Parts: sequence; structure tokens; C-alpha cells
Amino acid sequence: MMNFLNPPAFKPERPAQEVAKAYSALRWQVFIGIFIGYAGYYIVRKNFSMAIPSLAHFGFEKGELSIALAMNAVAYALSKFLMGSVSDRSNARIFLPLGLILASLTMAFMAVPLHFFGAENKMAVIVSFSVLNFLVGWFNGMGWPPCGRVMTHWFSVNERGTMMSIWNCAHNVGGALVGPLAVYGAAWFGSWFYGTHTEYYFQIGTYVLPAIVGLLIALVAYLFIRDTPQSCGLPSIEKYRNDYPKNYSESQERVLSTKEIFFKHVFNNRMLWYIAMANAFVYMVRYGCLDWAPTYLKEAQGYDIKQAGWAYFAYEIAAIPGTIVCGIISDKVFKGARAMTTIIFMALVALFILLYWQFSDNYVIVTLSLIAIGFFIYGPVMLIGVHALDLAPKNAAGTAAGLTGFFGYFFGTALLANVLIGYVAENAGWDWTFILLLGACALSILLMALTYGSERGMHKRNRVEVKN
Repeated sequence: MMNFLNPPAFKPERPAQEVAKAYSALRWQVFIGIFIGYAGYYIVRKNFSMAIPSLAHFGFEKGELSIALAMNAVAYALSKFLMGSVSDRSNARIFLPLGLILASLTMAFMAVPLHFFGAENKMAVIVSFSVLNFLVGWFNGMGWPPCGRVMTHWFSVNERGTMMSIWNCAHNVGGALVGPLAVYGAAWFGSWFYGTHTEYYFQIGTYVLPAIVGLLIALVAYLFIRDTPQSCGLPSIEKYRNDYPKNYSESQERVLSTKEIFFKHVFNNRMLWYIAMANAFVYMVRYGCLDWAPTYLKEAQGYDIKQAGWAYFAYEIAAIPGTIVCGIISDKVFKGARAMTTIIFMALVALFILLYWQFSDNYVIVTLSLIAIGFFIYGPVMLIGVHALDLAPKNAAGTAAGLTGFFGYFFGTALLANVLIGYVAENAGWDWTFILLLGACALSILLMALTYGSERGMHKRNRVEVKN
């Protein structure tokens, strides 16, 4: 590991009378830092999809561009898992801004291939877009793990669900800014770079302006984030709140080796594998509904693009209150039992998918169903990440969450939601895609039920390990 990424050394603990005030201030400071920082990652995440309609003007086909687009999801899935282990042994204050800086710089370079090679050299442009999209996805994978590290060190188990649900809305905030930046960036600054060549203006709004914003946000994140309470002269969060999870030990405060992280705390954790597989089916539902809603409503039901667009918008917006409510229920009603909350929310998702399918000719019911699906699906998306943090010691949190993320994005999104559903819709019809989505809901519920039923046994094993 490069030395500049090493976690800062623990400082002598402050006098008792200073601890409460400093803890309160710093907890909010680091939370704001990871919220703004993670929102920044989503400003430079999937911008290429915004550029696809404009690239059609140059003769590129959707099939060609989809190859480059897929590289983003594949790289993100791999990076979120592999970079999680690096994050667990790194200073979050440096690691998070570093990834955002690299993602932003790569995004800015997305404006180069079309202008440099020219649209007539399609192969060179597509290969360049594919490589750059892979790098953007890889560097974006450096965003979640340090946030998970900060959460586990600054917030205890019994409050983590609520705080994570609020923090998770950062990706909705960041993603929502991509559209306005693309529109106004092209209108305000396109002529500065391309003069009268208006066909190139979109590159400024889609790539360059978001990259600049991302770089500025990286600076803000660095100023706000602190790695651990102990590096600020404060006690651990468990000691401060007197809130010790059943599997806690002092050994969780030290930095683990890569071998310890993977083979002692991740690969042999049966519960973690269950929720990782469940996450694949949750993501299949999430992106199976989100990515295909406009196409299904427009092609299969004859809705105009405005109606389909508003239904799509409603799905995303509903995620914000739904995520927060899910976190609160998990913490306050089920006392940190993530599995039961996820099971209930996925059952409700299945109900509204059924309504969405059976009443798809009724625009009001379709819109309300998509709002409900968006409201309920993003809670489990967030909560499985929290569950992963709960199942692993906090010095292996990034890797644990990375495993669930890998299953979610590689298997759930790239293979199941994008490839499988697209193939089934094309060859067997839309009815079968809804059957697949309902099946995914059922499988996610089953896998989470296995986790819930084994929860007490897991805690007993952890206590034995701590004693040994």
C-alpha cells in the first residue's frame, strides 16, 4: 500500500469534558463530508448514457455504444469489491477524494476521442470510449467503501440504519444534477470550446463541466472528512455511546492484513454470501424496472415520451423518502434487524410490480405503482449495504460491502437486469419479464429469510471468536 494512503495514527484521548462536544461536532462534519463526496461521485458516474442520443448524430449505433456503456458497470462491480479491501487499510479522508479526482479527470477526457479521431474512425472512438468508461467505473468504485468505513467508525449499530438511509440519498442528489449540468453546460460554455460547431457542445455539459464540479467537491470532501475518532483524540464510537455490538472486540480497531480481511472475515462468512446473492436479485428488480420502464411504457403500451419520462422521474424521486423510512424502521421498530425490514419491503415491491403489470394500460395506476416500487426498492438496496457492515468487523467493512456491491452490479445489473431482461423482452415478450421480476423478489426474500433465521447463531460464533 502506498504510504500516503495509510490510516493516521491514533492520538492520545482528549480530556473527558471535551469529548462530547468534539464528538458531536465532528460526527456531523464527517457525515456532511461523505454525503457531499458521494454525491460528487454520481455527478461523474453514468454521464455517457446522457451522451448516447447526441452521439447518434455522428452515425454511432446504440449497439456499438452499449459496449462502452457496459464497461462502466463491469468495472464498478469489480472495483467496489477489490478497492474495498484497500479502503479498509486506508485513510478515508484521502481515499474518497482521490477516487473522485481520478474519476473526474477521466470524465473530462471523455470529450477527447470524438474530436481527436473523428466520427469516421468509429472503431478507435468506440475503443477509447470503452477504456475511459471502464476507468470511470473503476474509480467510482472507490466511493462507497470509504463511506462505509467512516460510517462504522463514527456511528454505532443502533443508529447506523437511520444515518445510512439519509446518506444513501446522496446518490439521488448527485444523479439529479447530471441533467441540468448537461443542459446548461452545453448552452453556456459550448461555444467557448467549439465555436460554431454546435454538434460538439454536448461534450462540455456532459463531460467537462461535471468533471470540474467533481474536482471542487473532492476538495470539500477532503476538508470535512476525518478517518476515525481515535485519529482525532476521541474514544471509539462503541465506548462513547456505550453501544457495543455482540461481535465487537478491541481487535476491530487495528488495521488487518489483506489475507485476514478476505479469508477470515469475508469469504468464510456464510451470512455475507446470503445477502450478497440476495442483493443480486434486489438489483435485478431495481434496474429491471428503472432501465426498462421508458421502453416498456412507450413501445408496449403506447405512452408518449413525456408520460414515460414523468413515470421514470417519479420512480427515482420516491427513493428518497422510502430509503429514509426503511432505515428508521430497521433501527427503531426492528432494533437493527436488517433482514426482516428487507423482507417486508421486497414483499411490497412484488405487490406493486404485479399491479404495474396487470394495470399497465392505466396511466394513473402505472405511475402510482412505479412511485411505490421506487419507494420500497431503494430501502433494501441501502439496507443490504448496512447489513454487510453489521456482519463484518468494522476494519473489514469496505470489503464486506464491496462483495454485496459486486453481486448487485455485476450479476444483478449487468447480467440479469440488462442482458437477461432485454433478451427475454425481445424474444418472449414483456409478460415474461414481469414473471422474472416477481421471481427475483421471491428469491431475495428467501435468501434474506435464511440470514434472519441464522442471526443468533452467528452472534454466538462471533462471541466465541472474540474470546479465543
